[in-house]
Amino acid sequence: MVPVERLRHHLLETGYTIDGVRERLGDVAASALAREELVPALRATADGDPLATLVRLWWLGVPVPARALPADVLEGALDEGLVRREGDDVAAAVHLQPWETEGPGGYLVSDRKVRPGDPALRPDHVVGAGGASANLAQLVTRRHVGRALDLGTGCGVQVLHLAGRAGHVTATDLNPRAVELARLSWRLSGVTGVDARVGSMFEPVEDELFDLVVSNPPFVITPPGERTLTYRESGGDGDSFCRDLVLRTPRHLAPGGQAHLLANWLHVEGEDWRERVGGWLRETGCDAWVVERDVQDPAEYVELWLRDAAEQGTPAYAEHYDRWLSWFDERKAEGVGFGWITMRNAGASDPVVRVERLTHQVELPVGAYVDGVLDSVAAAHRARDLDAARLRTAEGLLDERVGLPGAEDPMRIVLRQTRGLRRSREVGTVEAALAGVCDGELALGPLLNVIAELVGGREIPDADAVRPLIAEGYFLL
Repeated sequence: MVPVERLRHHLLETGYTIDGVRERLGDVAASALAREELVPALRATADGDPLATLVRLWWLGVPVPARALPADVLEGALDEGLVRREGDDVAAAVHLQPWETEGPGGYLVSDRKVRPGDPALRPDHVVGAGGASANLAQLVTRRHVGRALDLGTGCGVQVLHLAGRAGHVTATDLNPRAVELARLSWRLSGVTGVDARVGSMFEPVEDELFDLVVSNPPFVITPPGERTLTYRESGGDGDSFCRDLVLRTPRHLAPGGQAHLLANWLHVEGEDWRERVGGWLRETGCDAWVVERDVQDPAEYVELWLRDAAEQGTPAYAEHYDRWLSWFDERKAEGVGFGWITMRNAGASDPVVRVERLTHQVELPVGAYVDGVLDSVAAAHRARDLDAARLRTAEGLLDERVGLPGAEDPMRIVLRQTRGLRRSREVGTVEAALAGVCDGELALGPLLNVIAELVGGREIPDADAVRPLIAEGYFLL
């Protein structure tokens, strides 16, 4: 058994998995770690058994006795640069974290997690997987594809998710060190056949087409000329990097191909952010769906990323903070949005772009139904004769009514989705009645006529009024 395979076997055999670490640490220690407090986790792993040793070494970054590791495991870890000797102890040279996927899961190798008081990060720092990585993985379509591209692979996390769903995976990154650590992540995870290349944006795949492109790019918006960390900042002007990424992606999508991207965008005084981001997409010729999941004011945003770089408490913190805020003021930026961008090369002459804000909890993974979301948006836009359309009510739709006790008619009717994006919309009596009878058997026009008579309407409702409900997934074509 080669050293990497032996190490992987030891990690699995010892229970160094997401579930194993969670169970060993317990809720109290896990919550404390989220606050960057190590003491409860150190107490939970004080016994020095094999799992505690691995958690201390690679999760907490604490030196452990060299004798606590099997000789062949220690040798393999030293050979691969995962640990270094410190007298009779060994210390982690990297962060080695278990990662959960739809399949057997795997391991990710990155630089050690930054904590308050740590030295400044090196420019080619390779960050581990976190919330953004998990968000992108949840968004990506679950359908199988021929060729997939992970643009800006970092420590290689998205490849672990793509490996079982793509015939061939290409991964690129501007940072050669990221590609080096990603290769080690894949080897430890038993993933083979990944075509890894070094280069900026789409340069390493200049003339190639893919069925699927995914990217958690360096979207952080910083003032030009500031020191940049390659994993999070491009050095571009404002949100221009995300705009350029959106504009260049369609050139690499095969017919029917999709792209899933994470992005930041500016909220500028006097400008609707929907128009700003929607304008990027309208130039691509692709159907697109943009969702803003969060928005932060400039101070929140600056604090987040200064904390991410371990700059809190340093002499330059206040100066950097003030300079960043001044730059936002010059741009009249009122906030920064974070969200998803999904694109599909539908080959249509009339591409449709939907931009919306969804901050509530949605059903996960979004990738299990994201194709249906795109289908609904496109169908609502392109259906020519809705009167002849045969609609079905979406699964799990609820009809909620609010009214005074004893009143004949409700004051308010809400259709609420219990599946998927879990949207809700206030509707009228006709739309509510339609939701109760749509089963795909009768055409919409005749159905509306019958409903209008039953509810005593004097005018026949216009079928086109149902388009927004189709676009939002309340009714399916």
